[in-house]
Amino acid sequence: MSSRTFRSRLSRLGPNLVLIACAFFFIAPIISTTRQAMQRVPMPLLNWSSVFDKWTLDGIKKVFEDPMFWPSLQFSLKLAAATVAITLGLLVPTALYVHLRIPKARGLVEFLTVLPYVVPPIALAAGIAAFYRANARWLFSSQWALVPFYVVMALPFTYRSIDAGIKAIDVRTLVDASRSLGAGWGTTLRRAVLPNMASSLVSASFLTTTVVLGEFTIANVLNKPTFPVFSFQFFGYEPQGGIALAMLTLITTTILLGGLTILARPKAVRAARKADRAAGITRTTRF
Repeated sequence: MSSRTFRSRLSRLGPNLVLIACAFFFIAPIISTTRQAMQRVPMPLLNWSSVFDKWTLDGIKKVFEDPMFWPSLQFSLKLAAATVAITLGLLVPTALYVHLRIPKARGLVEFLTVLPYVVPPIALAAGIAAFYRANARWLFSSQWALVPFYVVMALPFTYRSIDAGIKAIDVRTLVDASRSLGAGWGTTLRRAVLPNMASSLVSASFLTTTVVLGEFTIANVLNKPTFPVFSFQFFGYEPQGGIALAMLTLITTTILLGGLTILARPKAVRAARKADRAAGITRTTRF
């Protein structure tokens, strides 16, 4: 083995070890959660002889048999859809306007979108409850009362995803070319800008949905029957079923994240890989 080959393999060892460690850090909780959700052997009694004993699907069955599971999930999905629509409707025009008209204000806008990180969720929930109970009870009692707060909480994630999508394309050239050909702003957005931002819009939608499906504090304080509130209450009276629900949520999120990763790959990269494969097939055929 030459010294160059040895150094090349040694340089790849560090990144590979990091990837292995990250994979173990991510997979180990899934394995542990799966065991606790589907096996009726206490941890102190678990050993190599009992690792395959008393496996059951009763915990998962209890999740789907609970009468509050589907209503809470549907309620959270409706909130997620409304939050995604409002978030994209507000942030996409704002981000485009900042990039095209006032690029010097980008730093200020980025700072404002980080502000939801400053206020702890429990303090925000307490302030929301105190204010709206006294001054806007109609909003407090509405099933859509959580949507404005979810929009604010998702700002740190969604704005950066949209901003990254705008930075990845030459949006000024696209807009100028479309406008010079006689297209209006609506047509320019629909046919020139938004198709090139598809991956970032999908990412922003996914991140917003994740925030909605994972937020517990505000929904619990405002007494809204969302999916996270149901998960917490369900774990209180069905511990193994609660762990099974956490396992299903984690696996579903992982699958969605993998699908998002595939959808978010740049089209140019996919086209280049197809071209490389086609060129390899051609060379193989020739030889």
